[in-house]
Amino acid sequence: MQVPAQVEYEKAASVEHALALLARYGPEARVLAGGHSLIPMMKLRLAQPETLVDINGLSELAYLRVADGELRIGALTRHAELLASARAGEHFAILHDAEKVIADPVVRNWGTIGGSLCQADPSEDLSAAFAALKAIMVIRGPDATRTVPVREFHTAPYETVVAPGEILTEIRIPIRPGGGSAYEKVGRRVGDWSVAAVGAVLRLGKNHIEDAGIGLTAVGAEHFVAAEAEEFLRGQAPDDENFQAAGAIAAQHCHPVADQRGPEDYKRHLVAELTARALRRAADRVRHEDA
Repeated sequence: MQVPAQVEYEKAASVEHALALLARYGPEARVLAGGHSLIPMMKLRLAQPETLVDINGLSELAYLRVADGELRIGALTRHAELLASARAGEHFAILHDAEKVIADPVVRNWGTIGGSLCQADPSEDLSAAFAALKAIMVIRGPDATRTVPVREFHTAPYETVVAPGEILTEIRIPIRPGGGSAYEKVGRRVGDWSVAAVGAVLRLGKNHIEDAGIGLTAVGAEHFVAAEAEEFLRGQAPDDENFQAAGAIAAQHCHPVADQRGPEDYKRHLVAELTARALRRAADRVRHEDA
């Protein structure tokens, strides 16, 4: 029977209260959001916090809105709320693509966007999607609020730049014209962790790619990014030949490991194919909007 170690429990009444509780209990305290990642790790004794600070009641962190040319997502927004948001889907189809293949309705109804990102699982879908979107993370501490590019947010598997005593409060995504996005994933079964997955974001000029974002998950890409493939695409024609070439570059520069989900060469093959597919869908979505 899997039973967590003994732990103290505090329920925060506000963000300020949560920060005060984290300061009181020190570095061995952990924030409890949806809990779909933290609680199983506690049951396996892979995580043994001394105190849980429950922030589930903080409605001030649960929102989706557009402000100052950005889509702003509160860290306590549930996966199901992001999936149901027409505003999010209108600007960034990649988010709906990714949410549709995350776990199952039970997890999506209670799991949170911020919790998924802070868990920093190497196979997490939204980390790749937000990396492709070049999102900005807003982190609040006891004395100040700071912003960190998502491509600097994850420092290692299960580690982020959020320090003890800090809370991720918001994700911001710049809204740019002429953009399209898509997410492609292969898993062993519906709702499973990725064998490999790719998020792609394109901003097109008249006959060329002005900017590209490519996020990879489950294949050992540093900061979930295929930077070399992005660089290749800038200035190129948005055609299938270049998309396939970008896929080959992404496959070459990632670092998958063989495990129960497949050998290394199979995962590289998936990266190449899924990158081309995601880029193709992202470009098609731009053209559809311009038609």
